[in-house]
Amino acid sequence: MRYLLLALFLTACNSSHTNSLLIHKKWRVYDFVVPPGSPYDNTQITQAIDLKRGYYSNVYYQFLDNDVFIATIDNKPDTGKYQLLSNGAVISITAPNGLRDAENLVTVTNLDETHFDMKVKSGEYYFIIKTKAE
Repeated sequence: MRYLLLALFLTACNSSHTNSLLIHKKWRVYDFVVPPGSPYDNTQITQAIDLKRGYYSNVYYQFLDNDVFIATIDNKPDTGKYQLLSNGAVISITAPNGLRDAENLVTVTNLDETHFDMKVKSGEYYFIIKTKAE
């Protein structure tokens, strides 16, 4: 029982640390790349370049109180909910009602006071979205 309580405490600590780094900042996308170590795939590389120059050229994310998530794409905000999973290593992003029928999962690959990188799946490929705090 003692080990279970310790494990729950450590999980809560990691999630709360992740949340404290994410919350109340504007995370602007500055790069969109193929994950390191991925096999060479010209289609994936081309998609990363196209997404960086197009869809992700004016995007930022915000994590706010009460688990509110805002993605602003080309000056158009879209609101949802977020929840930290797996000790803060994964973020579940859902519709504003919090239902997971439209859930997107992102894996935190780097997070500090100024940089937040996340691994996402788009179509059949994985990519890393690199953001900086503003």
